[in-house]
Amino acid sequence: MACLLRARNIALSAARRVRCMSNVAENTVYSGPKPQNQNQNQRVTLSQLRQKYRASHPITMVTAYDYSSAVHLDAAAVDICLVGDSAAMVVHGHGTTLPITLEEMLVHCRAVARGAKTPLLVGDLPFGTYEFGSSQAVETAVRILKEGGMDAIKLEGGCPSRIAAAKAIVGAGIAVMGHVGLTPQAVSVLGGFRPQGKNVASAVKVVETALALQEAGCFSVVLECVPAPVAAAATAALQIPTIGIGAGPFCGGQVLVYHDLLGMLHDPQHAKVTPRFCKQYACVGNVINKALLEYKKDVINGSFPDDFHSPYKISKTEADAFSGELQKLGLDKAASAAYETIQETDTTQYIAAKIW
Repeated sequence: MACLLRARNIALSAARRVRCMSNVAENTVYSGPKPQNQNQNQRVTLSQLRQKYRASHPITMVTAYDYSSAVHLDAAAVDICLVGDSAAMVVHGHGTTLPITLEEMLVHCRAVARGAKTPLLVGDLPFGTYEFGSSQAVETAVRILKEGGMDAIKLEGGCPSRIAAAKAIVGAGIAVMGHVGLTPQAVSVLGGFRPQGKNVASAVKVVETALALQEAGCFSVVLECVPAPVAAAATAALQIPTIGIGAGPFCGGQVLVYHDLLGMLHDPQHAKVTPRFCKQYACVGNVINKALLEYKKDVINGSFPDDFHSPYKISKTEADAFSGELQKLGLDKAASAAYETIQETDTTQYIAAKIW
């Protein structure tokens, strides 16, 4: 009997370990004990965002385009990570967001998905991949999720075809974030990166478009470059969170571009499109430039790499044998170089030992 009880306890213990190690989130419809650390490394969900919004807790969103930036967002516990088509400008060096392709966006999405384990991942639908009808929009959105590893997609604009596309994508079981106000993909129609909602007709259009996107099933709407009263009105009219970018403090959350808030780029081309609304929280670009100049100087003057940064050693016996083999091959110059390096290393180590 004791053996049976012991075997049962071992089996239960093993089952608990397997349950705790599972990377599949437990659904609330299933009963049973929950792992104590279930909130660690668990992705933010739409339900959690809705709860946060209802509790008047601001939602944070930042763009990311590669593994390393995604890891930083993950460490900061940012709520939403947007793989934006702004990569066309800050990563690829284009003057607008229009040139980036779906294939390029998928590369960025996959890299970010590997680095960001907890934020909700949202991927932009790039220009030219959803304008030809709802079927094309759904197909692109499916690829963003299946091939890019995203949790949701974002699309710009609020004309009838975009509303229909958003509705079709939601109908296909994919979460959609809308985007109104300044929509960078419409830069040719807008005549540049111009703020919207500055007159009555434009302001009303912002609110009506946001409402139409909500009606289409969007879980959130980005409000870009609109006056604060317009953003406040849209936020009050909607039941879903608004995410502001250059839209004042009265939205349900805020988003900034990774490179802008970190102050990474200082070249003239980027300076032309750096938004006035962006607060620069660091001057990372200056730090990078300083480090590169110091590295260049150390290489030129021979101080890098020093002995500490040359950790891989070969014994004198092996080095002598190596030099001999080189001589047999007729590589006398190479043999001399190896021998002289060993002698110089021995001398340096002897001097260092005497100093210490």
